[in-house]
Amino acid sequence: MKLFRKQPHPVWLVVGLGNPGPRYEATRHNVGYMVIDALVGDAAWEPIRGIPARYILSGDVAYVRSNTYMNESGDAVGPVAKKWGVDPGHVVVIHDELDLPVGKLKLKVGGNENGHNGLKSVSEWLGREYVRVKVGVGRPQGVSVVEHVLGPVDEGTDIAGAAEAVREICAEGVVKAQNSVNARK
Repeated sequence: MKLFRKQPHPVWLVVGLGNPGPRYEATRHNVGYMVIDALVGDAAWEPIRGIPARYILSGDVAYVRSNTYMNESGDAVGPVAKKWGVDPGHVVVIHDELDLPVGKLKLKVGGNENGHNGLKSVSEWLGREYVRVKVGVGRPQGVSVVEHVLGPVDEGTDIAGAAEAVREICAEGVVKAQNSVNARK
């Protein structure tokens, strides 16, 4: 008798954007991965058959980490959302944000990608109406944007606050979480 693993049917899909591999682990561009790690701890990741991503299911929330590079993030996020039937309004994407200073967070639904190639890739698959948890990494000073985002994450980057914002989104809804997080000084 062959046993089959039950396919997850999460209500929320929480995705941290980043680049795979040790070279990128502690960079500003990987704050999405860092927030996911803060949320799941050392739980074991499961592969998603036929999709370049891994997941951890906790209740009605699936935490996802793509195995693609940032610029191809949609190639993992889109197929996972489709496979599990998660509406874009329940897809939470955590990413680095140049237009916010280090230590600041912002929650937003929809809008422009502001040149962020990871978000552009996700939007190609889902449209723009997904939830964004923007983690401030600040604007570059004296270096290119690429050098900045691939540089080491700054002390004071609010990984714990972003993780708490994700928990609040999934427990209380986007609007309540936005009112709480976006009002912080």
